Amino acid sequence: MSGVSGRSGVVVAGVGMHPWGKWGRSFVEYGVHAARRALADAGVAWADVDLVVGGETVRNGYAGYVAGSTFAQALGWNGARVATSYAACATGAQAIDTARARILAGLSDVALVVGADTTPKGFLKPNAGERWDDPDWLRFRVLGMTNPMYFALYARRRMDLYGATSEDFAAVKVKNARHGLANDNARYRKEVSVEDVLASAVVSDPLHLLDICATSDGAAAVVLVSDACAARLGLADPVRVAAVSTVTPTYPQAVIDMPLLATDSTAAVAAGERTFKESIGAAAYEEAGIGPEDVDVAEVYDLSTALELDWMEDLGLCARGEAESLLRAGETTIGGRIPVNPSGGLACFGEAVPAQAIAQVCELAWQLRGQATGRQVEGARVGVTANQGLFGHGSSVVLVR
Repeated sequence: MSGVSGRSGVVVAGVGMHPWGKWGRSFVEYGVHAARRALADAGVAWADVDLVVGGETVRNGYAGYVAGSTFAQALGWNGARVATSYAACATGAQAIDTARARILAGLSDVALVVGADTTPKGFLKPNAGERWDDPDWLRFRVLGMTNPMYFALYARRRMDLYGATSEDFAAVKVKNARHGLANDNARYRKEVSVEDVLASAVVSDPLHLLDICATSDGAAAVVLVSDACAARLGLADPVRVAAVSTVTPTYPQAVIDMPLLATDSTAAVAAGERTFKESIGAAAYEEAGIGPEDVDVAEVYDLSTALELDWMEDLGLCARGEAESLLRAGETTIGGRIPVNPSGGLACFGEAVPAQAIAQVCELAWQLRGQATGRQVEGARVGVTANQGLFGHGSSVVLVR
């Protein structure tokens, strides 16, 4: 495919973030900060917002409140409709899709989407209590499988299948750390070397501490508007949401997927043409009317350095087993053929679960506008994101200009 078609009617009018870190305050404060920045960026008054969609977090013994109405109340009740989305790490993309759908249906003109989180120290873990039908709880109780253990399994798979090395994984961190130096919203803004990564503690072999993202506090927000509203705001050549993929897996799943403990059997039903992660990007490309060859910049879910390499192939940005070659050739850095994570990625931000898919959209909006000072991908017109939420939540957003 070539060119960009996509569905018209949804414009990214404004984006905003709260810097990520460990601030020790309520997620509501972070979300309000990001929302106000997005509204100011769009030139839209809070009173004119007719829909608020909040990204919720459900973890660590509290329900995360009812995020849509929580943010609406904190900003000051204005009569807007509200909705709340929860899809683990895909929450932000699902929230964006909810807002986009209402705009396309003619039920909303100006929508504010907000995701924010206050995270615990250390590994993310399920709430207390026994839930024997919950695979996320079972992986901790039965196997003691924290997230980094899954990341390590995926990393070992790359090493066995494609000859990836620990130095390759470290090079991903080096690249993203360099990108993040120019990002005021990033938590970690320090250059590192391959030697620094390899000298950091081994968390789950073959991954070191600097190969794995932290948990963070932070927030991101976007203002989505209809074509008619964009015209009233005088937005010429705006950034548009061309696609949002929220696909689920297809049986059988022949590749292990967190938090599952095993794969499906292919004895009776053959494995499909695509893996689940491959289907996420494929659905987004199909809806946008483009192919991976049209993508200028990508923001992907680098929970670990090795996972960034997997996502490059899952999104079709290169063939299977070629991600390391592109990395080594400098093609995934700013100035290369397909820059990946020019924001610095989760390597520089850490996880703030309901916010991270929205944060990726913020970065791509800045890139496509030419406003990513110090980390700009020159001439970027098409960007793609990738996330994945537990329990079969796919997440990919295509932005075009």
